[in-house]
Amino acid sequence: MMQIWVAIIYIVIALIAGGALGFFLSQRYFKKYLRENPPVNEQMIRAMMMQMGRKPSEKQVRQVMQSMNQAK
Repeated sequence: MMQIWVAIIYIVIALIAGGALGFFLSQRYFKKYLRENPPVNEQMIRAMMMQMGRKPSEKQVRQVMQSMNQAK
């Protein structure tokens, strides 16, 4: 009877440890993915400004990128 309780405790501990490990590994992977593939880049900003009917200068593109990076 005591062995069953010990087994249940081990299972619960393993589930908690696995959940915590999975959480931290997935968080690390997601941060690495965002570093390598940023959500918005200069080409996207240029395309957006062109769609709005503006020919963006390099200075304007850099200002938008800088303001977006500061907002993070």
